[in-house]
Amino acid sequence: MAEAPAPSAPAPADPAPSIAALLHWGRAQLTASATPTARLEAELLLATAASLGRTDLIAWPERQIGEPEQTVFAHMIRRRSQGEPIAYVLGEREFRGLPLRVSPATLIPRPETELLVDWALAQHPPTASIRCADLGTGSGAIALAIALERPHWQVLALDRSGAALAIAATNCQRLKADQIQLIQSDWLSPIAAQRLDLILANPPYVAAQDPHLTRGDLPFEPASALIAGNDGLAAIRRIAAELPRHLTPTGRAAIEHGWDQGAAVRTILNQAGLTMIETHRDLAGHERFTSARRSSDTGEASGEAGAF
Repeated sequence: MAEAPAPSAPAPADPAPSIAALLHWGRAQLTASATPTARLEAELLLATAASLGRTDLIAWPERQIGEPEQTVFAHMIRRRSQGEPIAYVLGEREFRGLPLRVSPATLIPRPETELLVDWALAQHPPTASIRCADLGTGSGAIALAIALERPHWQVLALDRSGAALAIAATNCQRLKADQIQLIQSDWLSPIAAQRLDLILANPPYVAAQDPHLTRGDLPFEPASALIAGNDGLAAIRRIAAELPRHLTPTGRAAIEHGWDQGAAVRTILNQAGLTMIETHRDLAGHERFTSARRSSDTGEASGEAGAF
């Protein structure tokens, strides 16, 4: 990827330029690199660099900013101008109102994944004794959203990346989610003896040659958390095969996937012996995740269900 020209350091006549001067410079740099929300992002970056709130920037535009904060701001503007995702530059992304630390070791949490959390929370009452696993937890977004809204549930957060788990551990500590157990794991293999009431996964589901991998934020995100074989379904096949022996008799699972993978995922879950298979759509009408249950002992049919 070709890098954008590095922005020059702001150089107002005053050695301690004002908030207004720095914002003007930052917006100009981001606009030149075709950042669509240049004004908003300049404000977010300066607020972070100077440890101020955005309201402070608006209320005190004449306030002078010291050289250390200028240097941090210029570096952040440079990173963003070169295409690095704003979440990585800021080191944080909000998910269901939770301020989560993120880094290039983790995927950036997406709003669409909040729908998976909504579904999970609706499956059992808050006071139930539920054991839940979040596979490929990354920053811990799903596990934290579940644990903080269901403090009585026991939540396992699994990821094979030690760097990602370090970020998740930081988020658990910051948000005081003490009931989450972090496990370094290649999916469910290290908890083979455990049965779970609820298994959630946002696994890699992008095909290796997908052209989207060169666009937007994706070139900066960890390839191991994005790419799953030639068809994007390798991780989902692996998870589906493990689900029957890890779910309780009435256990439920849900897997996030690509907008055009719903039919394939339903087939995979059906072939794994699961039942009550349903694909759920996001607010744009795209198939976003598919849920299923372990086959019961009552002879319940496990035929493929359609999307709704």
